[in-house]
Amino acid sequence: MSITMDTTLASLVTNKRRVSALKSLGIVTVGDALTYYPFRVTEPVPLRAIREAAPGQQMAFAAVIRDMRVVPMNARRGYRLEATVDDADFARSRRVPGSTARLTFFSYRKSYVDWVSMRLRAGTSVVVSGMPSEYMGQLQFTHPEILTVAPGAAGTGAGLEGYARGAASGNGAFAGSTDPYASAQSAYPPAAAAPSGAALKYDADTVQEALTRVCRPRPVYHASSRISSEHIHETILGLLWMMGARTSSTPDGQLAGAGSADIVAPTTDTIAVQNGEEKSGTTAESGAEALSQSIPDVLPESVRKAKNLMHRAEAFLAIHDPASMARFKEAIETLRYEEAFVSQTSLLKARQHAHKSSAHPCPLNEALETARASVGEAAAEPSAQPGASERGAATNLPDLPNLRDRFIASLPFALTAGQSQVVDDIAADLGRDWPMQRLLQGEVGSGKTVVALAAMLQAVGAGYQAVLVAPTQVLAEQHYETISKMVSGLALAQPGAKETDAAADVEGAMGASSASTVSSSKVPAEIPVTLLTGGMKLAARRKALAAAASGEPGIIVATHAAFSKTFQAPHLALVVIDEQHRFGVEQRESLNAKTDDGTTPHLLVMTATPIPRTAAMTWFGDLDISWLTELPGGRKPIRTVVVNEADAATMGRMFAHIRARVDAGERAYIVCPRIDADDEEDEGGSGVSSAAGSARGRAAASGSSARTAAGGRATRAAADAIGIDDPYETFDENGETVARPPLHAVAEIADRLQKLPQFQGIRFATLTGRDKDDVKTQVMADFAGGETPILVSTTVIEVGVDVKQASCIVIFDADRYGLSQLHQLRGRVGRGGTNSWAFLISRAEPGSPAEQRLEVIHHSLDGAEIAQADLEFRGAGDVLGDAQSGGKSSLKLLRVVKDADMIADARTRAEQLLAADPELAGEVQLAGAVLDFTRGNETFLTSS
Repeated sequence: MSITMDTTLASLVTNKRRVSALKSLGIVTVGDALTYYPFRVTEPVPLRAIREAAPGQQMAFAAVIRDMRVVPMNARRGYRLEATVDDADFARSRRVPGSTARLTFFSYRKSYVDWVSMRLRAGTSVVVSGMPSEYMGQLQFTHPEILTVAPGAAGTGAGLEGYARGAASGNGAFAGSTDPYASAQSAYPPAAAAPSGAALKYDADTVQEALTRVCRPRPVYHASSRISSEHIHETILGLLWMMGARTSSTPDGQLAGAGSADIVAPTTDTIAVQNGEEKSGTTAESGAEALSQSIPDVLPESVRKAKNLMHRAEAFLAIHDPASMARFKEAIETLRYEEAFVSQTSLLKARQHAHKSSAHPCPLNEALETARASVGEAAAEPSAQPGASERGAATNLPDLPNLRDRFIASLPFALTAGQSQVVDDIAADLGRDWPMQRLLQGEVGSGKTVVALAAMLQAVGAGYQAVLVAPTQVLAEQHYETISKMVSGLALAQPGAKETDAAADVEGAMGASSASTVSSSKVPAEIPVTLLTGGMKLAARRKALAAAASGEPGIIVATHAAFSKTFQAPHLALVVIDEQHRFGVEQRESLNAKTDDGTTPHLLVMTATPIPRTAAMTWFGDLDISWLTELPGGRKPIRTVVVNEADAATMGRMFAHIRARVDAGERAYIVCPRIDADDEEDEGGSGVSSAAGSARGRAAASGSSARTAAGGRATRAAADAIGIDDPYETFDENGETVARPPLHAVAEIADRLQKLPQFQGIRFATLTGRDKDDVKTQVMADFAGGETPILVSTTVIEVGVDVKQASCIVIFDADRYGLSQLHQLRGRVGRGGTNSWAFLISRAEPGSPAEQRLEVIHHSLDGAEIAQADLEFRGAGDVLGDAQSGGKSSLKLLRVVKDADMIADARTRAEQLLAADPELAGEVQLAGAVLDFTRGNETFLTSS
């Protein structure tokens, strides 16, 4: 049977319970297992004789079992097994006197005690690794790691010079030579004969093999209650053995050779060993070659040699069975660079593909552009307000046949300089005959909607349709109302001669074939704005679909309904996606099929989620990027206060302050991560998009190691469901999540607050993702109108909700949110120019990392600075993995902040490769990895 990265574990692992447990962690194939990287590696265990032991310090030694006994525990149920070991021969090799120690095991299970008893018979040679302690005046090892040594090899000699050299050099296990155990041989007597019929299995053939295994660095994996890190490691090593590996990767860079530690052949109880794959029939050299063939390299050979990187197979081996810490780190760097190279190659190819597609050009009137430029230069004075030159140019022109500029001139405020620049950049993109692909990143409240509307009106003015896709019905309805008001009074063209001139200009730019779409006889006087959501009644939905299918120029505001097969927009020229991280590439590409002439719509994706420039350049390499950093005039800074929930006095003053603001006619949000206090974490329903996060377990998606409910570890899918981005889970040394207090719930907090004297006579409303669309609409209307001035909700209000009277927001369990998500939530207040406050309620311990994170958002209103800190706090591994939104991520090691230089180098080399081989015809493995990467990452955005 040929084993590849795509081979399923179910066909190889005989233990079906283990297969199920691995599946719960997202490990289904051999490739999943090999890319399930350890989150840390233990330090090498030093060799010490028993007389050299220091309580509390890990050590390893070789010994012989002198005696063993099992004692029932009278005071409580269970058994205690005690074995006395003698290290006389091992101690002699280290030039110290021999001694004895006690190995102690406790268990309620008689079967476990019997199994240990069988292994620790008197006379058995063992290698022990553990942490010594002292009990009743004697050295004791409680539940140490034990490897039994086969008796046939135990009496082959008396020399243990390798151990002596290691002790003399003071470097512990790995001193004296590349392999300090190479010359070490055991002088222990053979174990007592086993009873007739007993099939004893030994863990190692020789003492040096056993010592190498217990002393070398040990990878530790995120585990669960269903499967331990040790069993995960055992399974992965078994798979590597089946694929051809017989020894660990060696320091000289070879896959196998002298001085390496053997990988133990898996037993048929664990791995379904195929015929002809027995250990004795395969040499180390042929096994290494087989492993390279089973795991082909992805990086081009020229790149790998230039960067002095490992072969991919060698890197997997060095990560899962490291000979040293240095070797492990070298392997991690190899696979990290591989991820950088594959991701950048994928993004560059996506960019190439976009430039080969055709799109409808939506040019502005050239004569008008010249006039605007000249008037703009004259109006631009040092004392002018930001954007005044743009506005002045528009208003001073006698005629404005250009719809976009008539819209800008009609605004009651001046665009900021940043908005004006982005509007012009988008105009230039829309004028080309290949599709625009631009990301507009704007700070919360920076005016992205105005910029997007200007772009849509440019497309409509050219005779085409534009679609704005919003992630929620509440936000779509809000966009619909806002856009309808802003374009009311605007006509698609000036009446009379001007209308004909405008149509003629467009016809000249687009060609006669498109003239029918813009002829004055077919252009309506008003700009149609259509709303399309999944929650509409059937008649209204049919009317909206018919309006879109007519192909008439106009703006369509839609939710996910725009991705359905029933939605058709034959003259679609521009797609604007608000909050891009809520949608995947597949959904976006479905809009390309809505046109009837094979063209690709221009694409403008917007996000208020702050992304550092290094991250944006990494993750949006296929897009042109624009930043809006200025806030429009009239916005006041939001005052952020961190409140310890245990501080009752401060909590009381906060509630009194909120009551005063409500009495002044303002509104307040209260945000909780969960809906009901008694919800199971995997029931979900907060209203946050299921694409808001991922995990290694991939129950939803990591980020980006599913946290199984049985093990007390919430899955990332459950985290999405409860509406909280919790990328800061704390793990113990075994990879288990450290228990924390239960999250607050909407129903619980709403009930508690209504009973407080500060809120007597105040009506509350609640809003969650479980509410029906018509209920959500009514709740938001009542909140905006003041009937229910306090809204207790989940993070369903995180994106785009705009209630100008809202001046206060209280966020419970703030220490459990990502910083960028807190920044998004904070942006829901202060949108009407009033003073505003954000109260972050925390249960973080003083001086803890959670408290330090909240201090960042307490002292900063800069979204980019907050995002940078957010990424740095999360550390390595999960930024683009577990926290990656939109599904299973192909990236698990790349760090957008720390690896910026690596990413830049990979991008340069990828550009050179694609210039010489655009289709990657000479790099079949890389081409496959690029395809897998594109399929595995549904969106290029770190969502929070």
